[in-house]
Amino acid sequence: MERIERFIDNLPPMDLMRSEKMTLVQLIIPVESAHRAVSYLGELGLLQFRDLNAEKSPFQRTFVNQVKRCGEMSRKLRFFKDQISKAGLLSSVHPVVEPDVELEELEIQLAEHEHELVEMNSNSEKLRQTYNELLEFKIVLQKAGGFLVSSNNHVVAEERELSETVYSNDDYVETSSLLEQEMRPSDQSGLRFISGIICKSKALRFERMLFRATRGNMLFNQAPAGEGIMDPVSAEMVEKTVFVVFFSGEQARTKILKICEAFGANCYPVPEDISKQRQITREVLSRLSELETTLDAGIRHRNKALTSIGYHLTQWMNMVRREKAVYDTLNMLNFDVTKKCLVGEGWCPIFAKAQIQEALQRATFDSNSQVGVIFHVMDAVESPPTYFRTNHFTNAYQEIVDAYGVARYLEANPAVYTVITFPFLFAVMFGDWGHGICLLLGALVLIARESRLSTQKLGSFMEMLFGGRYVLLLMSLFSIYCGLIYNEFFSVPFHIFGGSAYKCRDATCRYQFVPQMIFLNSLFGYLSLLIIIKWCTGSQADLYHVMIYMFLSPTDDLGDNELFWGQRPLQILLLLLALVAVPWMLFPKPLILKKLHTERFQGQTYGILGTSEFDLDVEPDSARQHHEEFNFSEVFVHQMIHSIEFVLGAVSNTASYLRLWALSLAHSELSTVFYEKVLLLAWGSLDDFFASRMEWTTETSLVAE
Repeated sequence: MERIERFIDNLPPMDLMRSEKMTLVQLIIPVESAHRAVSYLGELGLLQFRDLNAEKSPFQRTFVNQVKRCGEMSRKLRFFKDQISKAGLLSSVHPVVEPDVELEELEIQLAEHEHELVEMNSNSEKLRQTYNELLEFKIVLQKAGGFLVSSNNHVVAEERELSETVYSNDDYVETSSLLEQEMRPSDQSGLRFISGIICKSKALRFERMLFRATRGNMLFNQAPAGEGIMDPVSAEMVEKTVFVVFFSGEQARTKILKICEAFGANCYPVPEDISKQRQITREVLSRLSELETTLDAGIRHRNKALTSIGYHLTQWMNMVRREKAVYDTLNMLNFDVTKKCLVGEGWCPIFAKAQIQEALQRATFDSNSQVGVIFHVMDAVESPPTYFRTNHFTNAYQEIVDAYGVARYLEANPAVYTVITFPFLFAVMFGDWGHGICLLLGALVLIARESRLSTQKLGSFMEMLFGGRYVLLLMSLFSIYCGLIYNEFFSVPFHIFGGSAYKCRDATCRYQFVPQMIFLNSLFGYLSLLIIIKWCTGSQADLYHVMIYMFLSPTDDLGDNELFWGQRPLQILLLLLALVAVPWMLFPKPLILKKLHTERFQGQTYGILGTSEFDLDVEPDSARQHHEEFNFSEVFVHQMIHSIEFVLGAVSNTASYLRLWALSLAHSELSTVFYEKVLLLAWGSLDDFFASRMEWTTETSLVAE
């Protein structure tokens, strides 16, 4: 047993074919070099720490305060990123590379930037609110002024019509109407109005509420604002409506103001004197101009600050993410009794022990620690984790396999076989060498720009394509290969290779090949015929119904599913041929093989018993020496199994072809639309362009002559 284990240990590593051998190690790290050691090990990525504090909650860990600080800094960085995105600015594609600052210093910088941005946002929001109020005041002055001018001439007639049509009921005698007040020439001072602006979506409900609250003793005029007003909270343009409400009485005024407050309507005073309106309008326009200048200056200052932050944002986010990961790992370690060292355990590949020790020595030297990190191997009881080595080519395939499940320790790596099987099975479905060439060109572009794209921040879709660039490469190559076999070029048959000749070379061919072809064409061939007829005639017949009831009810009337004359007798004939082909496949071949065997060895079963010299003269490969007993039952069972497999396979493939036919139809239609609507139109426009150029050249030459 020891020899076998020693032999296995001496075998060369299988690298990608099998998971790496792992070992359990223990680290005793001085406190002063713990942070740097864990950081270096994280960059190496070859050690998986075990959580030695699993029984403790996250708030009972040693470095919980540092983790909270990193979380707070991450929140601030997300705030900066959102502000940059809202401002329409782009983070630097090539961020500034500077030496990493200390965590405390970075925390102070982020706090200062956040305070500055919050203050600028607050001031900008207040200025924007003031600007919106002045803008609304200007619009109300312009729109409401027209209402007031027209009301002086038509208010009496409008109020009389309103009183006659709405409030002729005696239940409201105690409430004096606007008409009665307007009819009194000495008491016209009782008519008042409130002007303001409200969201367009609330205007109808606002008018109804006013009508009910005042019992109809009001006159409501409205007009669209004509320009959008930005909401300072959502930064979206909002459509609003200017309104003027004419009423009488202090009680009605109180109700209207409460309703305006409830609906979020902003009320603005508009003087009745036209000269005062013009004076106020000039003052509002002057203040609006000043505020626009102030807002523009504030936006420029804010964008400048955000741009400065954007240059360092990527570096800061990576640094905070790395620091949080380091402290999360340190929380998995235990303090020793003296509280001067941290003790950690983890798994690492055997080949990586030298690299880990070198990283630990470098951490000790960089942290100026007087005591080095102790690294030693431990005996493990539980099964080690699985670790597969990957590279740029196999990484995508390994992720595909890991998405379904990770192999056990020292098991064969399925990703190695997936490198071939996954692209090939894709090509079986996507077999088209025209589309495969397009896919190949895209994959080659991604591979050619690999070094450049790997350092850029890509979108989610582009990042997925770039990560699977080598998967796309093999998929395209296999698609070209399968497309050449299928003779498919952009869904157009493209015959390249000559046809193959099939010839029966077995004596039993007519008893196996012929009935198989009869059975297959009775089902699959008939389905293909129906598909072609349906294409040519444009019939709406249900082929599923036709094929199913061909067996269940062959004599029933087909009705709307009849594609051609004589279809029902043909189906009955094909069904009978299929039924005859089954015993034809099953019985003749075993009987013929038994007959041939009997004729071949007839008279040799009871041959003359020869001497030893005669037996030595027999040829080594003769039938006498290697004669095997013919077992008819085994041959018959074997033939029965093959017949059943063929019958079930033919039925299954016929049903599956209906689905593949639908897919091919969709593929063909899509290719046809692309060919007709894109390529032909582009070529047609080019032909028109060249034709017009030729006509212009001809006319020019004629004029010159």
